Amino acid sequence: MLQKLTLKTFNRDEMRDVTEEVRAAVAKSGITDGIAMIYSPHTTAGITINENADPDVKHDVLLRLDEVYPWNHPKYLHAEGNTASHLKAITTGTSQTVIIQNGRLVLGRWQGIYFCEFDGPRDREYYVKTMEG
Repeated sequence: MLQKLTLKTFNRDEMRDVTEEVRAAVAKSGITDGIAMIYSPHTTAGITINENADPDVKHDVLLRLDEVYPWNHPKYLHAEGNTASHLKAITTGTSQTVIIQNGRLVLGRWQGIYFCEFDGPRDREYYVKTMEG
């Protein structure tokens, strides 16, 4: 089952915890054993899995990504001026796959699923594809 989910971002860079939305999509699918693929169709946004207990982790990840990929690097050529956003999206990746067992996502104790915005604020979409197996 393919489900399209939407969200609005409010900052140029942000990590939005979408774990509960993905859990709801899995429940709606009715699949008890299989996988869920969470996918972003954007070139300046990504999907990642990381700690969701301490909000400082999100801060630190975004801080380091800004250090590695500065927004206004003098050698960037891309006319839209968002090369750093593209590089950050490449680094986080466009999708994550999570096992579904007994109707639940198999995530570690401190893990959450994040939609990573790198060119906001924007209205965004992402997809959850659930498959039995």
